[in-house]
Amino acid sequence: MSNQSSGASSGGGLFGWVNEITSDQWKAFYAAFLGWTLDAMDLLLFAFAVGSVGKVFNLSETWVGALFSVTLFASAFGGAVFGIISDYIGRVRALTYSILLYSAFTGLSAFSPNVAFLLVCRVFLGFGMGGEWASGEVLVAEKWPNQHRGKVIGMVQSGWGIGYILAAILATLIIPYFKEGVQYTIPVLGITLDGIDLGWRILFLVGVLPAFLVFYIRRHLDEPEVWQKTKDMRKEGTMSEKGQGFTLGQIFAPDLIRFTITATLLTSLCMIAYWGLYFWLPQFLASEKGVGLNTKGFIWIIPINIGAFIGCNTFGFISDRFGRRPVFVAYLLIMAVLVWFFGHATTLREVLILGPFIGFFGTGFYSGFGAIFSEIFPTRARGTAQGFCYNVGRGVSAVAPPMIGYLVSKYGFATGLTTVSVFAVAAAVVVMTLPETKGKVLDIE
Repeated sequence: MSNQSSGASSGGGLFGWVNEITSDQWKAFYAAFLGWTLDAMDLLLFAFAVGSVGKVFNLSETWVGALFSVTLFASAFGGAVFGIISDYIGRVRALTYSILLYSAFTGLSAFSPNVAFLLVCRVFLGFGMGGEWASGEVLVAEKWPNQHRGKVIGMVQSGWGIGYILAAILATLIIPYFKEGVQYTIPVLGITLDGIDLGWRILFLVGVLPAFLVFYIRRHLDEPEVWQKTKDMRKEGTMSEKGQGFTLGQIFAPDLIRFTITATLLTSLCMIAYWGLYFWLPQFLASEKGVGLNTKGFIWIIPINIGAFIGCNTFGFISDRFGRRPVFVAYLLIMAVLVWFFGHATTLREVLILGPFIGFFGTGFYSGFGAIFSEIFPTRARGTAQGFCYNVGRGVSAVAPPMIGYLVSKYGFATGLTTVSVFAVAAAVVVMTLPETKGKVLDIE
């Protein structure tokens, strides 16, 4: 079934639409979903390791936040580059390269002898991480039917919550059982290595596992039909003059620049809010400045991300019914209110009551990016546009971890998380300037 198919659902109740999806389209979903899930896991392992890394390398909260920010900043370049790559060599190939990159450098982080080595690994991890979203989201947007695009983008995006849960489980199983800052001697091939702090290193070493997903992707997936048609037209020189130009230049041409600027501003504001909250969430639960549950409190991030999983999927279904824009605005405004209350929580009971709703609305809005961006940009530059707008926004959000870290160190978590709410409201205002694109047939030209 071509992505360009449209029309009414075949019926059959709430899940009747499932019968309209082909085997090839499901395979595209599996690849994008798993790639995004494991992307989140690899990235967020660091959020659970910040306490250990800070002690090992004698870093303050602000500097640990800045170290994470380097990853986000690098993702801006990775997303832009891989977006361009996906427009020229294909969504599937770009997806495989990005997964290999972020997996390899997560694993290499485990062997960091100093901050400089860790910093380099985080840069390349971020580069690959940015590329995964740029290629994976476009892949499913172009493969799936127009009337179900919101659903599949939401389903893919829900993998972020699953990845966060995996990171939380791994951190809970590994970090508490190795004392922070204590050095161990490990025999490797008959050689004794001194000075290895095992907990966070083992955590990062597990991050190499997503590389095995590449074998599934390369064996089972073909490029989307609409991309293949665009590639042929570009090669034959039959595209319009504006479509023949370099794709990065196309998104700054008069017909697209308004969307490029607005979409980049939207992702910037949203991700400052998101990373301001979620980077410091494990420490908010664990530290005495927050709820004070210590590192075993990491496990309570699971209910929050179950809410995130449901929120991402729900966003897709609702936006396919009522439109992208009103649902996006509602999620952001509700998030802003909830985060303020969450920032003042002092007990586990409050965390368990508010947490799932924070996850539902505070992550669920991410499902709007892929659907809206794929519908406002044409196929000839879609990968470039989505990679640029989404990941430049993620690069800008690099200011969030050190900024909120500074506010937390000076004034506490309540003030730090109130700042998050302000950015969420600002993002809701920007959404209102975008057109409604629900169910739009994807353009080539």
